[in-house]
Amino acid sequence: MPVEVTWWGHATCTVEDSGVRFLTDPLFTRRLAHLRRRRGALPPPGAVLAEAVLVSHLHADHLHLPSLARLAPGTLVVVPRGAPDAVPGLRRLAGNGVRLTEVGPGDTVTVEGVTVRAVPALHDGRRLPVGPHRAPALGYVVEGEARTYFAGDTGLFDGMAEAVGPVDVALLPVGGWGPYLGHGHLDAGRAAEALAALSPAAAVPVHFGTYWPIGLDGVRPHEFHAPGDEFVRHAARLAPKVAVHLLGHGERVRPEVAR
Repeated sequence: MPVEVTWWGHATCTVEDSGVRFLTDPLFTRRLAHLRRRRGALPPPGAVLAEAVLVSHLHADHLHLPSLARLAPGTLVVVPRGAPDAVPGLRRLAGNGVRLTEVGPGDTVTVEGVTVRAVPALHDGRRLPVGPHRAPALGYVVEGEARTYFAGDTGLFDGMAEAVGPVDVALLPVGGWGPYLGHGHLDAGRAAEALAALSPAAAVPVHFGTYWPIGLDGVRPHEFHAPGDEFVRHAARLAPKVAVHLLGHGERVRPEVAR
């Protein structure tokens, strides 16, 4: 099979295509500020191994410096243009041997023969809670034997399918880490609408059922537990030809795609 996807939890996945491993938004911690990991064991040490890391935006649950610090020297880290100015810790990582590359929508990077294309996302990409809007939020399309779209965090936007282009596999966020999703996010229903527009052969829901605010276990718990199953249900109605793979933490799949 041309591509293998492993979901480690939240937005963290390993996408292996043509023998090249890409790690998305690595978050390898039990606790981040007011969030704690409520489901799924921490990824094993081998999960950090990758030829390249794709960082979608600057929020701390997607650009997590302690997790990036675990990367092996020489690992390529692809970040939104302007990220090192907004997050100076990235430059310290580069001083320790990690290679940084900044990209904007439409830019491409080649990693051992596999092309990564940055695509737009509708999301506030600032390093919150303070800081100017110095870097765009991005998605990425990994183009090797298959075309795999990692959406990062995004809302629906006009021309989304055209901006992303044809894809075989879509890794779509379907939830969040709190009881309410703000602007610039996909819930299970909107993710299914995006799926119908993108029309890949296969999809994997991500960004749900992993982290939750401390002390809010009883507040809208369905927003933690239900998004994966809800996405499967909505996708069956809106995009019935797409094979949806609902993974548990640490599970992997080799989607069938026709190229």
